[in-house]
Amino acid sequence: MQQNAFSERVALVTGASRGIGAAMARQLAAGGAHVILVARSLGGLEAVDDEIREAGNHPATLVPMDLKQHDLIDQLASTIYQRWGKLDILVGNAGTLGALTPLAHADPKIWDEVFGVNVTANYRLIRSMDPLLRQSDAGRAVFVTSGAARTATAYWGPYAASKAALEHMIHIYAQELEGSSVRANLFDPGIVRTKMRAQAFPGEAKDRLADPADIAKQMLDLLTVKCSQQGDTILAA
Repeated sequence: MQQNAFSERVALVTGASRGIGAAMARQLAAGGAHVILVARSLGGLEAVDDEIREAGNHPATLVPMDLKQHDLIDQLASTIYQRWGKLDILVGNAGTLGALTPLAHADPKIWDEVFGVNVTANYRLIRSMDPLLRQSDAGRAVFVTSGAARTATAYWGPYAASKAALEHMIHIYAQELEGSSVRANLFDPGIVRTKMRAQAFPGEAKDRLADPADIAKQMLDLLTVKCSQQGDTILAA
């Protein structure tokens, strides 16, 4: 990545306090972007911002927010419009696993929470941020999916169903972007060393898992002005 590949671009990253989201924030900032970091943990966001500053990059804008409070997404879009008048990059990375359980035993509250974060929050991001992406000369959106969306695996019902819904939603959105300068795609990072992975597989050897920083580097091509892909699901190498 060239040092100024994202110079003067405004980028919003959800789930930015750790894992892939934090790695994306650092990479985009290193490329010259002004990054807007969204996550529930203010402490986690501050830690990422400290790393961005220590690397000599512009400080980030921190937005501690629970994405299940969907009206706050509308408020964030209004703030972005007032300050920058556009959004160049949207990274829908935030996600939650819920509980691995038989569907017949799934807690309705957990089901609603998983869909609220993995699907509805991304719909609300599209609804609120689409006008801002269209104000950019080359709006780019990428949403993090999972192989679980395409594989029926026992006990993974809420998470797998939510990711399948996300994929279908983004494919539809990409079709609706025809004729615009906005591109929307999905990225499947595979098996990565994240807190969610540890939650699902607590005994797994971490040294065999991909580093979030390496995954973030692969995602960057989907966010450049030169990206021509539309409605694709890209798998990590």
